[in-house]
Amino acid sequence: MTREWPSRWLEGSPVNQAELLECLANTLEELGIPYMVTGSVATIAYGEPRFTNDIDVVVKMFSHQVPALCAAFPADDFYISPDAVEDAIDRHSQFNILHPTSGLKIDVMVAEDTDFNHSRFSRAKSLKIAPSREVSFASPEDVIIKKLAFFHDGGSDKHLRDIRGVLAVMGDDIDREYIERWVNVFGLLQEWSAVLAD
Repeated sequence: MTREWPSRWLEGSPVNQAELLECLANTLEELGIPYMVTGSVATIAYGEPRFTNDIDVVVKMFSHQVPALCAAFPADDFYISPDAVEDAIDRHSQFNILHPTSGLKIDVMVAEDTDFNHSRFSRAKSLKIAPSREVSFASPEDVIIKKLAFFHDGGSDKHLRDIRGVLAVMGDDIDREYIERWVNVFGLLQEWSAVLAD
């Protein structure tokens, strides 16, 4: 499969992040690759706006899907390394898809077979990013849990700001009992308590 990217992109016109996200979702869905958007794009969707160049997406994919995925991002306009994709699948780690002209980047994380990943894929939500297009996003609670983990592992304060933005916007719609269950599993109680105390 070769993705039909908008012709204006191939002519050097500015690329909109929402359009890139829509084309990414179209590609993954056509290839039968389960996915969910997470990270800062998700916290912006659920919380308060801020600038980010990165689209973070978690996928469940296998080696036989690598050629089609790479073919979907034309080499004249994108950079994606088949070897890096294979390695990410083997190691359940991350690979990147770069659009050098715009500076936009897609960080693709290959999910491990864990209880938490089973949980968050089962709780993914469809959010409208365009009048006629919905995309799969991780739930706000699961996005918060991962942001807490990134902060715990030495990430910047922006993760805590993103969490506070989601809590401020969504309020009582957040399932705090669910968050606290995984916070205890992952040893993130100190970080979660700091967020709630602020």
